Amino acid sequence: MAHNADLKEFLRSRRARLRPEGKTPGIRRVPGLRREELAALAGVSVDYYVRLEQGRNLNPSEAVLDAIARALRLDDTERAHFFELARPRGTRRRAPRRPQRVAPATYQLLETLDEAAAPAFIVGRRMDVLAVNHTARALICDFNALPARERNYARFIFLDENARELHSDWAVIAAETVATLRVDAGRHPDDPDLSALVGELSVKSEEFRRWWADHQVLARTSGTKRFHHPTVGDLTITYQALAMPGDAEQTMFVYTAPAGTADQHALRLLRISQGDQAHAHETQEVGIRSVRQ
Repeated sequence: MAHNADLKEFLRSRRARLRPEGKTPGIRRVPGLRREELAALAGVSVDYYVRLEQGRNLNPSEAVLDAIARALRLDDTERAHFFELARPRGTRRRAPRRPQRVAPATYQLLETLDEAAAPAFIVGRRMDVLAVNHTARALICDFNALPARERNYARFIFLDENARELHSDWAVIAAETVATLRVDAGRHPDDPDLSALVGELSVKSEEFRRWWADHQVLARTSGTKRFHHPTVGDLTITYQALAMPGDAEQTMFVYTAPAGTADQHALRLLRISQGDQAHAHETQEVGIRSVRQ
């Protein structure tokens, strides 16, 4: 039933954002297109569309879904999400129970990027942070120091006060994070860990609860982020999201700055400082072991 509710609210939200041509929005009782107007645009009966929006045990063809997606003017990410939500219950993808593993070659790639002072980390299902290099730990968060269940990017953005201070455009980043998590929810509506995460964030964050109700979806590919870091100050970086071979639900985020810029210099300083801290920690551990021996 929760899955049908998501389909209903998603379709409602997409209808509401469309402006009916030839109509005066001010005299309409509800925003956007009415169900009968959307049905006419898609070439389906009003009754059929109403039952689809209500999730009443339909098995729509791909052609029908495609027609509705065109009528709603969905982008590629929204269209894929809509198709996932409209799947019959018996054909839904079940959430894998096995934990995701990062390949050794991927760890080597993270280390190579570290040498170039390029922050990089791997995000899996539910936006769990699976691996992170030293520069990313220095720039964003030392996820390795957190308990396993807390190594999640969405939890960091909404529940760690440092995230608000770190991201100059926190509201934009946070809203995009919710939209990205929505995509995962559409793929795995029966994932208990995802349900628990959404529940926790909804209880603890009013912003998350509001954006989650908007049913926005987003596939991150590339862009820029502005940071206000306590050590190196303000910097702007470019990020790219790269799908990992062997596991379509693992994504590597790589942050870079143009060569010779102050932003690149700041990243190098962060990499050096993180390396110094790691060396100091290792030295301390050796000293403790020596005393104990």
